[in-house]
Amino acid sequence: MKNIKNPEELKSYIREVPDFPKKGINFYDITTLLAHSKAFNYTIDMLANRYIGESIDYIVSVEARGFVFGSALAYKLGCGVILVRKPGKLPAECNAMSYDLEYGSATLEIHKDALKENDRVVIADDVLATGGTAAAVAGLISEFKAEVVETAFLAELAFLNGREKLKPYGVFSLISY
Repeated sequence: MKNIKNPEELKSYIREVPDFPKKGINFYDITTLLAHSKAFNYTIDMLANRYIGESIDYIVSVEARGFVFGSALAYKLGCGVILVRKPGKLPAECNAMSYDLEYGSATLEIHKDALKENDRVVIADDVLATGGTAAAVAGLISEFKAEVVETAFLAELAFLNGREKLKPYGVFSLISY
């Protein structure tokens, strides 16, 4: 297995699946990157390096692939991880936010006691597409009066302009399509 020297090399570990989850959508499957230890380690190291010394309290990660990146990133930064899930998956009382996807709509929930005012968080997910998911999560976080330091992604689908919805928060992605 070769050593990775720059983020663009990560693209070679991501499988493109046409017409998934429906016709006309080109899905970027990161499970193939996760299966390669050096690619996954490099990804987490590059994301973590961005936030070292930033006093991050929590990584807020989004179901489901975001959990993989969020948990590993929280471990590297020595902070907690907060899960944002689909309705009915968290056991305690939750706040909810609905939003539009590139191919439908969805709702996400976070525990009502997950954050406190002035907590500093990074929202972590695998891919930034239209920005709806991350913007909804940022909306949930704002209800706590916590600070979104930035949103962080492995990859960004720049042609979908998701970054526009996240302007107030800032976006960091390792690679862009």
